[in-house]
Amino acid sequence: MVDIRDREARLDALLDRQDIYDCLTRMQRGTDRFDRELFLSAFHDDAIIAAGPFVGTAAELYDWSAKLQAMMHKGTLHSLLNHHCELDGDTAHTETYYLYIAANHDDTNILAAGRYIDRFDKRDGEWKVAARNTVIEWSVVQPALDNPLAAVADILANGVVARGKDDISYKRPFENVRARFVPPLG
Repeated sequence: MVDIRDREARLDALLDRQDIYDCLTRMQRGTDRFDRELFLSAFHDDAIIAAGPFVGTAAELYDWSAKLQAMMHKGTLHSLLNHHCELDGDTAHTETYYLYIAANHDDTNILAAGRYIDRFDKRDGEWKVAARNTVIEWSVVQPALDNPLAAVADILANGVVARGKDDISYKRPFENVRARFVPPLG
């Protein structure tokens, strides 16, 4: 426990927590964008991950999951929610709630929620996941609905959603090229 009167210790703890959270967001982005290098950057090489029926290394998880996702999903979105982090020297234990949504090839959607229970180790000055258990709280499959925004003429002018580095989020520098338009209401 950090003494709240020790400002330097509090700042160090804050920076450690931010590094850990940044690690979590890198992993999720790597998953959704099919960016293997980014995904693996969040894990130590010897990390063991339990996720659904899978138990293995981060590289094995990425390869297995990428094949599964390509077979089943058109796209996925992982959102991180509540995050609790307990620091203990160069080890941290975290609980991070997630919401997972997948658009499937069969025109259904999967919605799932749960928690990542992680142990992070700081090695060579860098926080990465050393062990993970994915807890699935609930999941449901729903029929897909038509996207009312798909008919907007220039909706893709700024870039496209892609499962790879063609995705709009990799575009540098990003600039808005869509024409100015404020839709009338009523």
